[in-house]
This record gives sequence, structure tokens and C-alpha cells, in this order.
Amino acid sequence: MGWELFYHEADEGIRGEGKTLSEAFEQAAIALTAVVTEPDLVIPRIPVPIEVSDDDPELLFLAFLNAIIFEMAVRRMLFHHINITIDGPELRGTAYGELVDIDRHQPAVEVKGATATELFVGQKSGRWRAQCVVDV
Repeated sequence: MGWELFYHEADEGIRGEGKTLSEAFEQAAIALTAVVTEPDLVIPRIPVPIEVSDDDPELLFLAFLNAIIFEMAVRRMLFHHINITIDGPELRGTAYGELVDIDRHQPAVEVKGATATELFVGQKSGRWRAQCVVDV
């Protein structure tokens, strides 16, 4: 399993990989936090439910990321990690995080949304990968 950021001219690319599709999504969510701050600085104090659905795995991924981005903006939170299950078109899970602490988290940017740019959800070399570019 793992996550990474990748270069994109104006915005930021995020990528998650794992043994399962759920793990790839979960890792991409950590990469989403890494766009804003160091994920290890976030304490998983507050659980927030996340539920989205779509028949297309790529559109499900975008809906998932945009649900997290919505919760980050509305609740003024950052997330340490997210546990999810995917059952067909349904994704359910819980994001664990805390309120933004400007001094400790030193947020670099605000993520505005996940885009279809460089969108990919599928298998590469026997591992699941989920990636896209997020608008900052």
C-alpha cells in the first residue's frame, strides 16, 4: 500500500495504491491530506461518515474525493485516515481527523475539488491504483 503526490502544472496529482480497490481509495485520501499538510500531524480524534455511490469506479473515486473535500471545507477539518468498504456501486466509510490548527498543521493550500484530469482507477502490475489531479 502507499500514496504519493505527482506533478501537474497548475494543480496537484494524488495517487493511492493497494491490494484492493478500497485500499487504493484510502491511500489516495491520505495523499489528499498531504496536499494540505503532513498527514502525520493530523490526530484522528473526530469520526466523520462518508457515503457515495456510482456504478463507474472512476466516477465513484471522484465522488469519494469530493465528499472528503466537502467535509474538509464545511467542518474545517483535516483527515488522518479513512476506512471504507466498497460494495458494488456503494462506498461507505469513516474519515478520522481533527479541526484545522493553523499553527500546528500550517496548511499550504485549500483543495477545491477532484477533477477528471489524469483520472485512472484500475490495476497496474497486480495492484490497484486510483489517481487524479485535484484543483488547488
